[in-house]
Amino acid sequence: MSPRETLSRVEPLLARFGITRVARHTGLDDTGIPVWCAYAPNSRSIVIAQGKGLTDLDAKVSTVMEALERAVAGEPSVDLVRGTASRLQAMGHKAETLNCLTALHKSDLGSDEETEWVAGVNILTGDEVYIPFEAVVLDRTRDARYWMSSDGLASGNNIEEAILHGVLERIERDAHVLWQVSGEADRYAGCVDPRGFEDGALDGLIDKIEASGLALKLFDITSDIGIPCFTATLGPRDIGGDRDIRLVEVTGGAGAHPSPVRAAIRAVTEAVQSRLTYISGARDDITPATFSRSLPPLMRRAFDAVAAPPVAAIGSGGEAGSRQWDLAQLLQHVLDALRQRQIASVIAVRLSEEALPFSVVKVVIPELENPEGARARRFGTRALARAIGF
Repeated sequence: MSPRETLSRVEPLLARFGITRVARHTGLDDTGIPVWCAYAPNSRSIVIAQGKGLTDLDAKVSTVMEALERAVAGEPSVDLVRGTASRLQAMGHKAETLNCLTALHKSDLGSDEETEWVAGVNILTGDEVYIPFEAVVLDRTRDARYWMSSDGLASGNNIEEAILHGVLERIERDAHVLWQVSGEADRYAGCVDPRGFEDGALDGLIDKIEASGLALKLFDITSDIGIPCFTATLGPRDIGGDRDIRLVEVTGGAGAHPSPVRAAIRAVTEAVQSRLTYISGARDDITPATFSRSLPPLMRRAFDAVAAPPVAAIGSGGEAGSRQWDLAQLLQHVLDALRQRQIASVIAVRLSEEALPFSVVKVVIPELENPEGARARRFGTRALARAIGF
């Protein structure tokens, strides 16, 4: 479905979901790369959602869909079951307590402790799995046992598209954490030349970035899962000098997709979106101290990395960029990649009403790493193994 079709289907529903304004942020910066935002004043998480894209229409649809998925996740349309994990299991159900998502200063859910549960589906096996509702809902007015995050929260024109977006985000976040815990030499060895893709859309982004006096570094962070992932770092061109650089002057973005070029474009446009987040100063989850902190030396040294052609660094998922795959084939390719790495559980919970012209899901993959957040466990086994060199 084209972005225009998507927008025509969901625009009449914005007021119902508390979205009062959609605005163009592009002109606040001088790159000219489209970034839009959507306002939901009574949101149960952040008030301002943002979206990016190659065109204004792409960016507008991106921010609208993000705002809608956050609104739905704040008050999801799901059936709840109150009980204990042991009781559910005694009744023949599978239950996952998701201790990896326990919030900071909270205790793990005991097998005989009551809570509210919601049913999801392990899309690798088709099995129904119950997980705690507080690990799914995005309502920061609650004092929840679980870390609340938009990680794995995704929307789409249909349920399959939403699931694909959610799974790709989880793979991206896992890859980024593994990249972050690597040694500096390994981390920056994956620098690639974005022009090496020889893609018109990506070249156009780089042209705009360079014309605005900025420097970009792109790193291949593809993990052992094999789905192409990149992270982009964007900063001032004179970053190699002696001038004190603030943290907000350097922004990053990451992207994952079976097509390496699309993954790279997502990373670059997200870095531009992050820059506009700081320029606008409107996001309600950024503290004032963020604007005064100096850039850490490690981040500054990223701009010294020497870029190599991307072809050798694309990874085993590169084949998806050489032909047109439909949605079902893309999703199957991504799920097969997870199976090959012995990932056992990819749980998808539908949060939106079936009658809506869009779908929202929460995707939970317990074995993959989660991004930085207020959790009792910062890292899982994959990150710990990477950090100690296994």
